[in-house]
Amino acid sequence: MIKDRSRAITRSRWFTPAILVGLGIVIFAVSWLGGQFRGGLISLAITAAVALVFLLLTSRSETVRGLTVGRDERFAQLDLRATAVSGMVVLLAALVAWLVATARGQSGSPYGWLLAIGGLAYLIAFAFFRWRG
Repeated sequence: MIKDRSRAITRSRWFTPAILVGLGIVIFAVSWLGGQFRGGLISLAITAAVALVFLLLTSRSETVRGLTVGRDERFAQLDLRATAVSGMVVLLAALVAWLVATARGQSGSPYGWLLAIGGLAYLIAFAFFRWRG
């Protein structure tokens, strides 16, 4: 029963837009606390606009529907591959940033931490999925 309700909520066309607006509100609040009221307002406006686009296109676009409510096996595989590619791109960007910072004589610390976390997460996930079968 709870699983059915949770599936109904996440399959609602309102779920992704609500998450985006909620994220926009959090970004706005954090930006405002950090003295960046205008930047937070702009971020909120951008996330709200993306939420509106998702809401309007969910019924018209198979791609948007696949990103939001219409998850089938094909979209699950697309999501898995897209997640892997985006993870590799982020790790590559962190590696390049670490190399550039190190070459300039600066601390590559934030990038090094991201690389270590990403590498460790990969190894743990690989071992887990290997063990799980």
